[in-house]
Order: sequence, then C-alpha cells, then structure tokens
Amino acid sequence: MGDGRREDDGLGMNRPIDRRDFLNGVAMTIGALGAGVACSADAAQGSAAWPQNEPGYDPPRLNGLRGSHPGSFENAHHLRDGDFWSPAAGMRETGETYDLVVVGGGISGLAAARFYRDARPGARILILDNHDDFGGHAKRNEFRLDGKLHLLNGGTLEIDSPRPYSSVADGLLRSLGIEPVALSKACDRDDLYRSLGLRAGVFFDRETFGADALVAGAPSRFARSGVDWPTFLARSPLPSGAQADILRIETGKVDYMPGVTSAEKKDRLSRISYRAFLLTVARVAPIVADFYQSHTQGEWGVGIDAVSALDCWGFGMPGFQGMGLDPHAAPRMSFTPAGYVEGGSYVFHFPDGNASIARLLVRSLIPSAIPGSDCRDVVTAQADYSRLDRSGQDVRIRLSSLCVRARNLGEPGASRGVELAYARGDGVYRVTARACVLASWNMMIPYLCPELPAKQRAALHKVVKTPLVYTSVAIRNWMAFHRLGVSSVMSPGGYHSSFGLNWPVDIGGYTAERSPERPILIHMTRTPCKPGLSEFDQNRAGRAELMSTSFETFEREVRAQLGRTLAAGGFDPARDITAITVNRWPHGYAPEWNPLWDEPLPLEQQPNVIGRARFGRITIANSDAGAAAYTDCAIDQAHRAVGEILAL
Repeated sequence: MGDGRREDDGLGMNRPIDRRDFLNGVAMTIGALGAGVACSADAAQGSAAWPQNEPGYDPPRLNGLRGSHPGSFENAHHLRDGDFWSPAAGMRETGETYDLVVVGGGISGLAAARFYRDARPGARILILDNHDDFGGHAKRNEFRLDGKLHLLNGGTLEIDSPRPYSSVADGLLRSLGIEPVALSKACDRDDLYRSLGLRAGVFFDRETFGADALVAGAPSRFARSGVDWPTFLARSPLPSGAQADILRIETGKVDYMPGVTSAEKKDRLSRISYRAFLLTVARVAPIVADFYQSHTQGEWGVGIDAVSALDCWGFGMPGFQGMGLDPHAAPRMSFTPAGYVEGGSYVFHFPDGNASIARLLVRSLIPSAIPGSDCRDVVTAQADYSRLDRSGQDVRIRLSSLCVRARNLGEPGASRGVELAYARGDGVYRVTARACVLASWNMMIPYLCPELPAKQRAALHKVVKTPLVYTSVAIRNWMAFHRLGVSSVMSPGGYHSSFGLNWPVDIGGYTAERSPERPILIHMTRTPCKPGLSEFDQNRAGRAELMSTSFETFEREVRAQLGRTLAAGGFDPARDITAITVNRWPHGYAPEWNPLWDEPLPLEQQPNVIGRARFGRITIANSDAGAAAYTDCAIDQAHRAVGEILAL
C-alpha cells in the first residue's frame, strides 16, 4: 500500500484538481414518489429555484465526470429495472400543454424542434433533456487557461459522414450559416504542428511489445510524415521478423488470394475479421496483429478482431495493395466504409466539435439565450441558460428532466394528443401535447412507451450502442511534445488508444494555441472493449466497465499514461496537468450493420426501421433510427419524424 501511495504522489493524485461531478446538487434520485402532489407553475416550469436558472450556471466549464454524468441516468436505470414507480406514486400537474414535446435535446431533438417551428411558426414547443446541458452527444468542454479560452469536443467530433449530406441536412446547416467547405479552407490550421516539426507517433508499451518506446514520425497513408517505414520500424522495439511483416503489410503488393475474382475476394474478406486476415491469410506474427489491434477502435469502438477485413480495406487499412480489389463498395460492407470508399462528405471541425451546431440550433429557437449572428461568433458566445425555459416564449428547453412516460391520449389510431411525464429534482411532472418526437436512445423507448407493439419493442431493444470515453486534459505547456517531435500518439496497448494536441482551428474570435510554452488541451480516446467476443457483447462489457469506473481511476490512468509516454520529453504529470474532464458515454455511437455478426435483411425488416414506426402521435428520431452514428443521420431522422407528425 505504501508503494501505491508513493506512486500516486508521483503522478500528482494528491494535487488540487477540480473533481466536481455535477451542478449544484442536480443529481437527485427518486426512490419513492409522493402521490398526487400539486405544484406551482413556476416550480414545474423551471423557476429560479432550478439550477439552470441560477447565476453562474455553465455546464461546459465543469470538470470531473461529464458525458453521461451523475444525475442524468439513475432514474432511467430505475425505470428499466421496474422500481421507479412506487405503488403510491403520482404526477404533479403543471397545467402546461404544447403543440409539440421533443424528448432529447441533442442535435436530432433540436433539429426536430426547428423543422416543426419552420413548418408551423408560433407553435409552442417544449424540449426535455435528462442532462444538465443541451447538445446530447455534441457536448462542449470549456477551459480558461491563463486567461485564454480553450475548447474541446466532449462528444461528436466534426461535420463528416461516409456519404454526402442530404439536401435536408445540408439545407439545415446552410440555414444556420454553416458552409463546411468554405469554413475548412478559411479556419483549419492543419499545417501548424507540422510547421513545428511535430508528427504522429506510436507508443510501444513493455507489457505488449517488450519495452517502452515512443517512436515519432509514424508513416501515414493519408499525409506525409517525413519518415519511411524501414526507418520507423528500426526505431521500434519490435523483433526483426515482426518488422518485416509490418513492412510487407504496409508497402508490399502481395495477392493473398490469387486466382480469385475481386467480387469473390471481397465476399471472403467480409466473412473474416481483419485480425484473422493478418494472422491466417497474410500470416504475420501475433505481435503484428497486436500492433494493429486498436486501429479501428476510434471508428467502431472495437478492435480489429470484431471488424471485417473488407470493412478495414474500405477504411484504408493496409495489406490489400496487391489484391486487385475493385475500388468501389461491395454488398457485404457496413455503412461507414462503404460510404468512404465512394468519397464521403465534406469535413469541418469546430473547436468544440458539433456542439457549435447544437448552440446554433438553440440560438435559432431561442435567440436571447445565445447572443450573436453567425457560425463564427457562436464559438465564443456565452450561453445564458436562464433564458432557455421562460414562460411566455414559444420554445422552451428544460434540462435535468428525464422523460419517464409518453403515451397517446386514446387509442393510437385515433389519438387526440400525448401525455408525458418527466422526473426532475424530487418529483415527477405531467405535460400534454398535440404530438411528441422521441429523439432519445432507442433502448429506452420501450420503457417510456410500454404500450408499443411487441415487435416494435423487440426491435428497439436490439440497439446496443457503443461505449466510449473522450477525455480532455489541460496542461501547463506542450514543450514535451515539442521536444519529442510528436503532436499525436497511437497507443496500441494503452488505456487510452490514442491522444493528441487539440486540433488547431481559428474561427471568429477563437484562435488555436501556437506556442509550445503556453497551456493547451489534450484529447484522449478510450473505447472499452473485450477482444474475442461479438461486437455487441464487447459493447455490453465495456458499458458495465464504464459505469463502475470512478473518476479517480480515470485520473490515475490519464496521469500514468501521459507521464509514461512523454517522460523523455520532460513531462511531469504531477506538475503539468491542471484539469481533467472525462466525457463518459456508456451509450455512445449508434450501431451499424456488421457483416461478421449480422445477416443482411431487407430494409423493411431491419430493426431500426421497425423500431422507428410512428405510434399514434408519437414519432421517433435520433441516429439510432438511422443506424448510423453521424450528425447528418440525426438531422435526417428528425426531419422524417416531424414529417410524420405534420402529415396527421
């Protein structure tokens, strides 16, 4: 125990650091609910007594555990487990009625409100969200370092999709003033780190590769690194045979399936994992497969053991250069690689990720909440949360409010409206509406609407979202990165599979940090998974791990990994780390079809299509409904859901 304490002291675990997990005691779990309690309209609607209306309320500036933060999910688990409603439970009447209630304040829910408001100006709309901030997965992490604003995405990273944005999604962006191509040309500073001599690196850990070694200048198939593969590999601790295998995989032109047509090769590759391809087809040493194991985690949340070799070909992984594969998508490819093979969409990264899209949507719905006029000034604008939920305004956003029931008034086929109940603080409140869009996670909807047909409930339950962690770390300076010649690091055996300096973007009044002597943010990615299991079983195991992992454990792992990787550059985690925000998403990416585990189904038989069917005056949106974890999908599904309501 003494050695552990000394190690913690060396990491800086005893140093002051903000570990706030939630705002002003918002996280309150309802055990037994009081029956039939009346309440004033102000109490139900979010008066000054509610934290979101109190001075200084600013969730993006919180550190500690964010994402699915304490207070946002406990009642959902009670509802799932059947112990939310006590025998004496009742709802408090708000007396509120709306034209539309949207459950979920993420991009899909906000887009749904916008589409409905555009179609019916002046409509009264209420948006409910279980988190203490709007945006859903598009969360914003905000830091003030030496007086300068620094931003990172706490979830959804960028405007990017495997296929071009639809006219609907593109039209919504343009209505918000977002033109990704022009913004990328004007705002991205991709050459900043390269101009300072910084490149991508790989950290080989001793547990996996026999010795600790950070090797800078990892060659890239997508950008010049300044180092060739033989030079890079010679600096690694890998055995000579493994080095030869990687060189063959990366630069060789071997046809591993000679005498077979491209179509048949693709079919075979779709039925084996990339790890199996490396080990049994390309016949590399096991340590080589370990080198590539985590390369797919950032995209799919699982390693190469759970992604098909064909999908990895589409994603640009090596080993297929000599196989003569037709350059187009194939029938048994999943959504992401099939789209990227054909070109993908435009790309742009706001400093806070797609949180800026959420903020622009909120501004368009409630202009007084976020001052400014365009997509550039929204980045530095200060949101006034007290203006989100005021009586008398057409659109209201009510945070820390978990929907626990949504039911049609009357039979679904002849519904005259919708009744909704939401838990907030120590009570459950009732509102009614002409219609409702559930822009929430699919797996929760059967618990909100137990009256749904059994087939639809079963389809909704089939969605198993991918858990992931985005960690934002503030450091005093980045001289260690500069000395070591790296701007980002892949860690095949690390707790976080990758980390890197904040993406350099200049937009509006926001500028990227240019001096290594100044503070900066580091973005770290972790996708907890259990190699060897099916994708969904890995997701379930990873989710259980995340829910049982304390902030203290995350902090220790962050400090240990950064300290160990950057030690040769003089990095001291006890001295140099000033703040940590862990964005924990047990229910992260929406899942897409995986050819290793799923049989191809006609569109009408796919679970997401069955699950999103309209139920009376209740419709379903969010990226789960489109089976693709992309912002354009969330927008398109919102448009479909609102269209179903408008057609009634």
